[in-house]
Amino acid sequence: MTISWTAYRRARRRSRQAWVLLAVLAVGLASAASWFFTAGQFAAAEPPVTGPSDAPVFDPAWMKAVPPVQPVPEGSAAAALETLAVKGRAANDNYERTAFGQAWMDVDRNGCDTRNDILRRDLTGARFTEGSRCRVAGGELHEPYTGAVVRFTRGAESSKAVQIDHVVALGDAWQKGAQQLTPQQRQSLANDPLNLVAADGPANQEKSASDAASWLPKNKAFRCHYVARQISVKAAYKLWVTQAEKDAMKRVLATCPDQQTIHPR
Repeated sequence: MTISWTAYRRARRRSRQAWVLLAVLAVGLASAASWFFTAGQFAAAEPPVTGPSDAPVFDPAWMKAVPPVQPVPEGSAAAALETLAVKGRAANDNYERTAFGQAWMDVDRNGCDTRNDILRRDLTGARFTEGSRCRVAGGELHEPYTGAVVRFTRGAESSKAVQIDHVVALGDAWQKGAQQLTPQQRQSLANDPLNLVAADGPANQEKSASDAASWLPKNKAFRCHYVARQISVKAAYKLWVTQAEKDAMKRVLATCPDQQTIHPR
């Protein structure tokens, strides 16, 4: 049987094309396998961030209430949001932390400064330094913003792992009504347990003075409480929200229509 030269060349070309196709498929399979056994299987199996869905507010056994400007409204957080004024931000070029008083005062006059009050309230197994009933030396925090468990140990550097966050940042409050408060009212806002949570240090730094339009906790289970708590603080201290902030809050509350306002009791 005689094969023409043209047919021979055509057969060789098809053979080369088949080998090229097989090589491409082999490389693709090898890449897919490498991704799966290094990162892919873990990415697929990684659970969503979960953690606490709320945070402590007040312990009447050893904390005393800090009087707000007005009571937090009862009822749904969504309804309370509708009572807040909507305005633009005021200038912040004149903002200073001292406008809210000295940091971590003993505003409730229970004998302990606010930072240690909040650490004692939020940490599990809180331990005190020797000879003190106030200075928290260590404990464990099931952190609300990230969902992680963070160990707190008092020290020049180690204390930074757990920071006390103002749920409504003071810089944000300054631009949304706090300039019209009295020095005493601003001092209460800065030290009110309603507006304070123990938080992961890096997450707190990332949040900075952001409002709900530009920052929400990574732990989605906590977002409803977080937004409701911001609304409660803003209602209690007659602060306003921007339109973008209100829209962001409404999106969060749409996932939890039964979410109530948060009360310091």
